[in-house]
Amino acid sequence: MKAERTATGRGERGPSARARRVDPFIVMDVLREAKRLEAEGVRVAHMEVGQPGGRPPRVVLEAAARALEQADLGYTEALGIPALRERITQYYAEEHGVSVPPERIFVTTGSSGAFTLALIAAFDAGARIGLANPGYPAYRNILHALDLSPVFLPAGPEQGWAPSVEDVAREMVEGMAGVLLASPVNPTGAMLHRDTLRALIEAVEGAGGVFISDEIYHRLTYTEPAETALAFSGDVFVINSFSKYYAMTGWRIGWMVVPEACVRAAEVLAQNMFINAPTISQHAALAAFDATEELEERRAQYAANRALLLNELPRMGLSGFSPAEGAFYLYCDVSGISNDSVALARRILAEAHVAITPGVDFDPQEGRRFVRFSYCAGRADIEAGLERLARWLQGRREV
Repeated sequence: MKAERTATGRGERGPSARARRVDPFIVMDVLREAKRLEAEGVRVAHMEVGQPGGRPPRVVLEAAARALEQADLGYTEALGIPALRERITQYYAEEHGVSVPPERIFVTTGSSGAFTLALIAAFDAGARIGLANPGYPAYRNILHALDLSPVFLPAGPEQGWAPSVEDVAREMVEGMAGVLLASPVNPTGAMLHRDTLRALIEAVEGAGGVFISDEIYHRLTYTEPAETALAFSGDVFVINSFSKYYAMTGWRIGWMVVPEACVRAAEVLAQNMFINAPTISQHAALAAFDATEELEERRAQYAANRALLLNELPRMGLSGFSPAEGAFYLYCDVSGISNDSVALARRILAEAHVAITPGVDFDPQEGRRFVRFSYCAGRADIEAGLERLARWLQGRREV
């Protein structure tokens, strides 16, 4: 009997083994369900997605409009337009006091494109890469898709919300090829402070490994400024983005600083995999550096939202918090209510119409007792979400 064939004439087959290793991004499933409820007329308070509320800065929109009228919006060179790369060089000099030549700066299709380029440029298939746990789920899924193996480094409350230098050094001796670490961190908001960051880089590079630093939440801090890994080494990969502080999520524009020895290899990869980052977004991003006053007002709104959560959640009996030193997230222990954060988040969305993210997105094991609150939405959304959550929790206790 002949096998049934598809319209292409080929036998039907499932996805590759690599694709099957990639887990769903649960927060996007939460967002999809929230959008479904909104399409039915339900008002949902959004505290799930790390997307800044409101429009991009005014100067960004004006620059995009000018580019539509005046700029050549065809292909750029793979590394990005020279003016933007030079402005990023200026950013590092002004913000961190470090010198980074524009030749080492790549403009990328968001930070996601940068992660892919950095991982392929730095590691061979099968390499073991250290990740903080809990951490951003796309890290492990990109590794799986690229035939790389994640090594989960404990970074929960017992470890002070950061991987220990001792754990990293031990794993390097046991064959780990490098690490990909963020500061500030999604989902916890914790930061790698100066001495810790320096020691981690030394532990990795001293063992011949590669350090990749995710700095996309830089400038979104509430206790002290974030340090760049470039202050301690010229051989690190550093990834940043215009999505978070600069409020340009949908523009898909970011950047990467590449070690000099890997520049040509990364450029060839970029030419073949992406050609270039969106051209109009590059012109708009150049203007984003001139929007500091508007962006700092927005950061002050995040700080006020953060203070509100830190004040109100304990009144509801939720007090097991991550540090929330940066980014715009609060990772909260809800084990006093439930040990199934997926079911809890589903009920809160369905019954209280508040969208939050279950912790299993960030830690498949211990995440069942955590949820993440995002506080980058508008103040009205945060206030409505807290009011509804308090009412839902009170009703639950009274049953």
